[in-house]
Amino acid sequence: MPFQPSPQLWIYDTTLRDGAQREGLSLSIEDKLRIARRLDQLGVPFIEGGWPGANPKDVQFFWQLQEEPLTQAEVVAFCSTRRPRRSAAEDPLLQPILAAGTRWVTIFGKSWDLHVTEGLKTTLEENLEMIRDTIVYLRSQNRRVIYDAEHWFDGYKQNPAYALETLGAAIEAGAEWLVFCDTNGGTLPHEVARMVGEVASIVQSRRFKTPLPDLQQQSSFPLLGIHTHNDSETAVANALAAVMEGAQMIQGTINGYGERCGNANLCSLIPNLQIKMGYPCIREDQLAKLTETSRFVSEVVNLAPNDHAAFVGLSAFAHKGGIHVSAVERNPLTYEHLRPEQVGNRRRIVVSEQSGVSNILAKARSFGIELDKEDTTCRQILQHLKQLESEGYQFEGAEASFELLMREALGQRHSLFDLKGLHVHYDLESGTALLEQNSLATVKLAVDGRMILEAAEGNGPVSAMDAALRKALVNFYPEIDTFHLTDYKVRILDGTAGTSAKTRVLIESSNGYQRWTTVGVSANILGASYQAVVEGLEYGVLLHQQAKAALAASSNG
Repeated sequence: MPFQPSPQLWIYDTTLRDGAQREGLSLSIEDKLRIARRLDQLGVPFIEGGWPGANPKDVQFFWQLQEEPLTQAEVVAFCSTRRPRRSAAEDPLLQPILAAGTRWVTIFGKSWDLHVTEGLKTTLEENLEMIRDTIVYLRSQNRRVIYDAEHWFDGYKQNPAYALETLGAAIEAGAEWLVFCDTNGGTLPHEVARMVGEVASIVQSRRFKTPLPDLQQQSSFPLLGIHTHNDSETAVANALAAVMEGAQMIQGTINGYGERCGNANLCSLIPNLQIKMGYPCIREDQLAKLTETSRFVSEVVNLAPNDHAAFVGLSAFAHKGGIHVSAVERNPLTYEHLRPEQVGNRRRIVVSEQSGVSNILAKARSFGIELDKEDTTCRQILQHLKQLESEGYQFEGAEASFELLMREALGQRHSLFDLKGLHVHYDLESGTALLEQNSLATVKLAVDGRMILEAAEGNGPVSAMDAALRKALVNFYPEIDTFHLTDYKVRILDGTAGTSAKTRVLIESSNGYQRWTTVGVSANILGASYQAVVEGLEYGVLLHQQAKAALAASSNG
């Protein structure tokens, strides 16, 4: 039978709870609120905010959202079933859940008999009662319940009869959703498809005591969901397989953040489901904000974006080989599986020693420069590029430096200053910690015919040099005051040469709303850093001037 998409899928984001369990990731209350509001704008229907009571931060997060609610999404509180040998009504674990004030609560319970006997140290029957009692209690408090069947696939493999009993307990108690969790991340797509298909048939063939709410349009069975982890690098594939078998709630995190190897990546799942498989998940205008959202969350959690991430990565629609570029210029379908604008990304033409004239022409157009293929300048730029890359330069990740190189070849580059002298001094006293030492840089520049001499300190030689240059130039180019370095990377190009090896420095700069990267290469790390710093300042000034020109043109138009 041909595949027919369900009328609706519900995306459930757990970045703020499961995603925050990633090693090295920590979120403040303000971070969580910013991410929640951005997910709300993206159109995510369910946002899991955390486990109220597990820590003060999550309690305050839910209180804040009671004061300033989200506009579209349902925020969800998360908790386990009650503990053994006490009633749900008497278990203090559940009181913060009710105090969080959410309409929806996600409860996880044990599906695997091994976890019941070894983890909870209780009986299989008591575990069933824990599931039933918790959900009945929450329903009596006017909460709607999503039941996460933890370790579902492992439990179903080992003891299918008992795993089904746990689902039956949740259904009879009034759970509206049953979510199959691949908690260990070890299940493969063909196994997920088989098990979800089997259980979907079993669940849908029964009648249950508790009437179901309007979300399910009074269906006689609860809706099914999927929650996968990426320990086998199949989290996204597993989620898609579950959807093919009837799952309608897809749980995951932005950028795939999560414990160990992470969770299913919603930045891949949403476009696959909506564009490739025809499921409506979010509006098209919201889908066009997916890349922006991915990078926003990366910034908030202070983790570098994955440039090679599918759909939203900087390189997701980058073309480097000359044949590829030529073909894409004629018809993007030749090397792109969808239009990058659909997910808010953009096509990039990468220039490197493997480039051809097509790359140069396309790259120039992206800078607003029209070149003629027959113009000898194109060949000159290409040859210069290849010569520089043979010396250790790399322009794939330093497009600002390449634009400056191109403008220089066309006679369109304006140097900010002429360097007359640079001195960097670093004191190190015996017995003093290196981190406590400051550097002093002195620069002598000629700017518009005027000689400028300035000095500045920094916590290292590059910092001091950057500060001295800014101090000398800011009166001539006030916009420099808004620039700051956001990343600094050093690569030794020939490790066998020891301390004489060439060094490549990449510096990323920002003016608060744009980012650009410049490169420098030298056998002297300060020389490489100087080049990258100066080009970063120069390119920032160029962007400022272009923005002013565009504003003036629009005002006059």
